[in-house]
Amino acid sequence: MRYAKFYLPLLLAALAWLTIRPLLEDRSLGSKHRPIQFLLTPSVDAQKVSTNGEALMQYLHEQTGLYFRSSVPSNFIAVVEAFGAGQADLAIMNTFSYLLANSKYNAHALMKVVRRNGELSYRGQIIAHAEAGISSLQDLRGRRMAFVDPSSTSGYIYPKALLSKNGIQPGEEVFANKHDNVVTMIYQRQVDAGATYYSPPDTKTGEILDARARVRQQFPDVFSKIKIIQLTDEIPNDPVVVRDGFPPALRDKILNALLAYSATPAGKASLKEIASVEGLTRSSDVDYTQIRDLIRTYSVDVERVLSKKK
Repeated sequence: MRYAKFYLPLLLAALAWLTIRPLLEDRSLGSKHRPIQFLLTPSVDAQKVSTNGEALMQYLHEQTGLYFRSSVPSNFIAVVEAFGAGQADLAIMNTFSYLLANSKYNAHALMKVVRRNGELSYRGQIIAHAEAGISSLQDLRGRRMAFVDPSSTSGYIYPKALLSKNGIQPGEEVFANKHDNVVTMIYQRQVDAGATYYSPPDTKTGEILDARARVRQQFPDVFSKIKIIQLTDEIPNDPVVVRDGFPPALRDKILNALLAYSATPAGKASLKEIASVEGLTRSSDVDYTQIRDLIRTYSVDVERVLSKKK
């Protein structure tokens, strides 16, 4: 009984503290207990994206005092739906995914990526096996083609619009989920042709940098085995997107930190691994009007294809 009199108050005090403590913790957006959710596009090797994403989150924390948590969803559309589910505050996402996030959840373009030599746009490419007897778009009629993903701008939407514009319908279409997977499928003759992103050769060294370069270690002769048939129109670079209702003060603080990060050597190297780019610049929704018009003009029904894929 003597011990009970001594320990009971301590036990009650401990229980009271455990009850009250969560109420005293800072749970505001950007706090340790409510980190800002930053999603990264799953367009390249997920492990590389994740590792370099952590470096970016650490830099943002040091520069802003805010806490961040990065993640790499399984596909492009999972990034979009994260905005609808309240699981995303910011994201580096591909262009079409942004259009969906903007249309469905009122997300906004905050910045866009900058490619080599300050390029603010890029292209898609239609490629084919050198021994498939394909030398023009017309030769793709009835052929088996691989695309990246229904929501991939360079790996499906723009190439598909190019084919539609020329009245060409492949015999079969498959989705490989990643650009390097498309290249591999063509190399191994699983398909006759496909679509991926295009990046021009290095202006100083002449090094080939389009999607074929991603598998050159595995297939050293990939550049001779797979040839480019045609490039698409220019595509506005992928945006950095912020959710609707995100606090403007936090948004501006993060924007400035991202710009600073993209100007550092470490930042440039990390962004290259995360999104195959070299920097970031300010952007807005106006930059993506062209692709909306293209989808409408050539009736690229991406959402229908996505539903079918599921």
